[in-house]
Amino acid sequence: MKKKIFIALTVGVFATMSMLPSCKKDDNNDMNTTTMTLYDSLGGTQMVDDPSNSGQMIEKGRLGIRSVVDSTIFVIAADPSLNGFFPVLLSEVTAGDLSGFSALSKNLTDFFCVATGAKNFSYSGMSMAAAHDPAQNSRMNGKASSADFDQFVADLVIGAKKVGLSDQLIGQVGAVVATTKGDVVQQ
Repeated sequence: MKKKIFIALTVGVFATMSMLPSCKKDDNNDMNTTTMTLYDSLGGTQMVDDPSNSGQMIEKGRLGIRSVVDSTIFVIAADPSLNGFFPVLLSEVTAGDLSGFSALSKNLTDFFCVATGAKNFSYSGMSMAAAHDPAQNSRMNGKASSADFDQFVADLVIGAKKVGLSDQLIGQVGAVVATTKGDVVQQ
């Protein structure tokens, strides 16, 4: 059962990502023109039914991001090279407690929304460095190496493809994630 193998991506997996610009100045006519953000490309602010919360609406961009986050968590849960970093969440989910997973999914989705240019969300999770330091985050089991980070990126690509994200958007998401490597890799 997939739910029994859930584990955490670390809470701050996206904590140091920078927002993409939402506007730029058009030097030719000195007018502001809107530039599409990555969040817009992922679905933007159009409201749609939330398939996980009957009767509630969600921004299409947030739904897309949440889908990628949750899919990637499943991929990492099945990846023996990474799932050992997350014994606390794995134990909780195996016991039927999905509260940690739900909190992680929301937190990562909030952050990723902000990091890709969404205006209607905020991120208040741990910094990237703190989230990946077992001394500061008791839910983390060990420090990540460069090879671990590269495997995470590979799992993210698999998770994103499973929910139908295009190669172009996966590349843009990957570029944002790459900005976090310096804080994630701690050994």
